[in-house]
Amino acid sequence: MWKKFVLAFMLAVSLGGCGYNAMQSQDEAANAAWSEVLNQYQRRADLIPNLVKTVQGYAKHEKDVLTQVTEARARVGSIHMDADSAGDEGKMKAFSAAQSQLGSALSRLLVVSENYPQLKADQSFRDLQAQLEGTENRIALARKRYIDSVQHYNSTVRSFPNNLTAKMFNLKTRPNFAVENEKAISAPPQVSFDEQGK
Repeated sequence: MWKKFVLAFMLAVSLGGCGYNAMQSQDEAANAAWSEVLNQYQRRADLIPNLVKTVQGYAKHEKDVLTQVTEARARVGSIHMDADSAGDEGKMKAFSAAQSQLGSALSRLLVVSENYPQLKADQSFRDLQAQLEGTENRIALARKRYIDSVQHYNSTVRSFPNNLTAKMFNLKTRPNFAVENEKAISAPPQVSFDEQGK
């Protein structure tokens, strides 16, 4: 009986000193940060029906843009994400792409609103627009916190001797958010001076 107790104690001490506990707490921190990302994306999705409804009253001829926003929101809603899904690189890419499409559709909707001065003057539209802008800021902050927590976890999992413990317990690095158009934004901007500028 004492041998089992001593063996269990030695196992607990060795696991504590090999980074296992740190990896577990960092993984939980990444899960919590991911939950906040999802929370902010849900807040944005909840604002969209009211925004579309308000714009519809003024911009009846902009059905294509309104339809694109509604369809993009539906695509986002069809992707089920939770803390476990955040570890699946394929799901992360699909989720990120759907959120990017929704963001683009919302941007087009807000550009359309510029053509309707009465809409821009409508108090409920301005309130919704302010809430949407605030939510976009919250999304950016939540994503940054998630990226930081994943970086911290991945660094721990990959560093020696923690990587040995990670291998033993099959703990893998977590995928992170990726930029959709990485090649486009890494290319230097093209600047052209035409003859008229002289």
